[in-house]
Amino acid sequence: MNFVSFVRDGKASFGAVVDDQVVDLGARHPEFADLRAAIRAGQLDTLADEATAANGDFATSDIEFLPTIPNPEKVICIGVNYANRNEEYKDGSAAPKYPSVFMRTRESFVGHNQLILDPPESDQLDYEGEIVIVIGKEGRRVSQQDAHKHIAGLTIMNEGSLRDFLRHAKFNVTQGKNFEKSGALGPWLVTPDELSPMGELQVITRVNGEERQNDVTSNLMFPFRYLISYLSTFYRLKPGDIIATGTPNGAGARFDPPKYLKDGDIVEVEVPGIGVLHNAVATEIV
Repeated sequence: MNFVSFVRDGKASFGAVVDDQVVDLGARHPEFADLRAAIRAGQLDTLADEATAANGDFATSDIEFLPTIPNPEKVICIGVNYANRNEEYKDGSAAPKYPSVFMRTRESFVGHNQLILDPPESDQLDYEGEIVIVIGKEGRRVSQQDAHKHIAGLTIMNEGSLRDFLRHAKFNVTQGKNFEKSGALGPWLVTPDELSPMGELQVITRVNGEERQNDVTSNLMFPFRYLISYLSTFYRLKPGDIIATGTPNGAGARFDPPKYLKDGDIVEVEVPGIGVLHNAVATEIV
């Protein structure tokens, strides 16, 4: 099932997408404040059955998409996780022993079809297409063997980054990863009965129709099972937490000259089996 967070007529809700129609589950279940609450209650399977049997309330074209999980407790991001991306740096370094981990704020994302903002403080807004794990079951010190039991589903991220701000400090990238509305998350959550999180998945990024990134998860240095197990060593993973699993090579900064995003550009991140996250870029007016 595809679960979506959205706004319609000024009211935030969540629902299921069936044949381009939205079943408004938030209206049917006021006991769940949002999709994260439904995940925490362990009710996605029940809600999926209900949505399958229901008539749609409106078309997907009639909603304003919110980030898949609008209010995650944790937005955990993994850097340089595809083997080709590590080689892209051409610094002669060996493959890392542990993943690079950093955090983003929920305010740094917009939903599917919403505008990504290019801030006036930088001219180096870049794209990063990623597959995202949404946690479905609380866990600490989760074994790799049991990692799949903690996944509610998958979604897509454009992990927008301001490249010059990434270099403002010696040991962190927080500044360049957290500009308001600089990235996107969506269009929806696809549950494991529709798409196996542990199977081979592909991620493709296009800018104005030009393919820039294309790789598969079999090339991850730290696969999904490892990431969930490793991260749960120090985090208590909770339902609705999201893990961005890394981006392939081909980001704009790696071209000569760099191909940074600008006003009017269209960025599409596609993961077959999930869909396409589509966003236009707009200059932020201050």
